[in-house]
Amino acid sequence: MNTSVFYCAVPVMITSWSTAIAAPSDTLQEIVITASRTAQSINESLAAVTVITREDLAQVPTLTLPQLLKARTGLEIASNGGLGQATSVFLRGTEADHIVVLIDGIKIGSATLGTVPFHDIPLSQIERIEIVRGPRSSLYGSEAIGGVIQIFTRQAGAQSQTEASVGVGTERTYQLTAGTSGRPGKTWYSLNADYLSSDGFNNCQGNLNAGCFTVEPDNDSYDNTSFGVRLGHQLTPQWTLTGQALRVDGTSQYDSPGNNNLDFMQQLWGVQTAYFANESWNMNLSLGESRDEEDNFGRSELPQETYQTKRTVLSWQNNFTVGLDQQLSVGYDYQQDKVDSSVNYIVTARDNHGYFAQYQTQTLTMGLRQDENEQFGRHITYNLAAGYPVSTMTRLYLSYGTAFKAPTFNELYYPGFGGFPAFGNPQLQPEESQSWELGIKGTQAEYSWSWSVYRTDIDNLIGGYPAANINQATITGSEGNVQWQRGSWEFYAQVSWLKPEDKLTGHLLPRRAKTSLNLGLAETLGAARLELNWFYQSHRYDDVANTQILDGYHLFNLNGEYRFGPHWKLVGRLENMLDEEYQTVKFYNMPGRSLLVSLHYQ
Repeated sequence: MNTSVFYCAVPVMITSWSTAIAAPSDTLQEIVITASRTAQSINESLAAVTVITREDLAQVPTLTLPQLLKARTGLEIASNGGLGQATSVFLRGTEADHIVVLIDGIKIGSATLGTVPFHDIPLSQIERIEIVRGPRSSLYGSEAIGGVIQIFTRQAGAQSQTEASVGVGTERTYQLTAGTSGRPGKTWYSLNADYLSSDGFNNCQGNLNAGCFTVEPDNDSYDNTSFGVRLGHQLTPQWTLTGQALRVDGTSQYDSPGNNNLDFMQQLWGVQTAYFANESWNMNLSLGESRDEEDNFGRSELPQETYQTKRTVLSWQNNFTVGLDQQLSVGYDYQQDKVDSSVNYIVTARDNHGYFAQYQTQTLTMGLRQDENEQFGRHITYNLAAGYPVSTMTRLYLSYGTAFKAPTFNELYYPGFGGFPAFGNPQLQPEESQSWELGIKGTQAEYSWSWSVYRTDIDNLIGGYPAANINQATITGSEGNVQWQRGSWEFYAQVSWLKPEDKLTGHLLPRRAKTSLNLGLAETLGAARLELNWFYQSHRYDDVANTQILDGYHLFNLNGEYRFGPHWKLVGRLENMLDEEYQTVKFYNMPGRSLLVSLHYQ
């Protein structure tokens, strides 16, 4: 099966979304969109939300999106090594394919694997990330059991801007970025390019019976080149038109007894329009297509494996103000997935039609959605949330939601090979979940904080070989966040406790730690800023039987930057300062002590 897949995206932005994204990153009442598909402040949202701004990205100079996400509340990463290696992202202990990932408003992902190649999405193309923890199938359909991650790509600011950077790091790692943006008249544009290359290290500990099932003590290199463009125009005071295109391609080496080289290409385009009819009604419509090409090669005695995915999406959403502080949203989502592969899938295309409605007040949210899929039929999900203002800046909320995940093409139709029976099972039913959450959040002049407890029950979990609806799981957890800033000092703390349990065996679900802790302290002195970070995760198990343990680990990281002019700064990151050896997937090495230094012009 393919190990790196094409993410599919089409942007959908209404004018209020664009306004929200332009808000200063240090605003405590920051506006978010993903939790409700409409603009609202973090404190007003009846959901657990984390925002990563462009300023945050600049202050933590990591190379990949998984490196950035692993320290965020409720998120865990399991990676088969360093740069460009297959990576699983778990949100609140659910499966890696239980997350809806959006780029500029549209769901992306692989129809064959059901996941997104986070390791190939360039950070330089990202303006902002919103992470919503908890079920959202009532708004986004299949996969939103654990939550939603939305990525907003780079866009123009209030003034014209040109920027560039050059970076160098350990393992002969090099990065070049360049971008320009502006707003001439009623038009806005953003152009960005990125190149990343690394010799890498030996990702897999040689073992003929487990892990990568081979002994290849060589470095596994990686390179990634991306180009992104975003254009927009204000046609009338009420009507805007926007377009976007993005292309990412490169090569990744990995350890395998079969083919061990991968060429990948990810490409997308999208157009969207927003229309504000009056103060009571606004509408947005988007259309787009994304493509993925993946070629696995490297062994002359083996055939080359090719996977291609195309996703076509259409979204139409209408927002109505129906009373004082009351809003009704209704919409339609269409999605068509197609697979073209050297593997013979007996079914290579499917359509999905989704119809949704949501009613919101300041203290109540009710959502309902119906999905009609030509393979698994009709599925209905809903969400209820109520909030209580403890004070003007503190809110208590309680929510309950249902969600589901449709089987992937691999789970339904992947054929047998080499004497092995087919993995796919066309009789599979969607996985289903029920979740509740109790939370409290607040903001003050110098700090913001949140705390929540939750439980998710999942039925019809797909597992085994061939694939079957054989498992059930109960996930209970608690998580908290504190962010504090006074003068030149900043402090943050994020903690998660998790028990993801297989209901039939009592075992913990594999590759998920029970405890995660992320602490940071930073000080800004004139032109310099220095941040010390401590990240800890407890032990986890690599297998469903809980016999193969992966030890817990501590990572100490140091970030720094120095501005030596109005347009220039030097940024550095020393990661894993104590050179701790650890694994998130058994037999796969994680990076040791590493250094990245980059020079930036803006």
